[in-house]
Amino acid sequence: MKKTQYTSYDQLPLMLTVPDVSQVLGISLAGAYELVRSDNFPAFRIGSRIIVPKDKFIEWLNRKSLEKLE
Repeated sequence: MKKTQYTSYDQLPLMLTVPDVSQVLGISLAGAYELVRSDNFPAFRIGSRIIVPKDKFIEWLNRKSLEKLE
């Protein structure tokens, strides 16, 4: 299976999967599953799939980066 390499937010799909989150953040798949199940992470289920809206994901990243600067 060929992995997609995202180089900008514009290339991300509207809805990210857990493997997408893993790849974008450069973390393990297990780490991504732990993250999407945590409080305040913008993920939801559709059936058995976990989906993350692109715009909410980017907002979350921006909030987290600001928290680290304070």
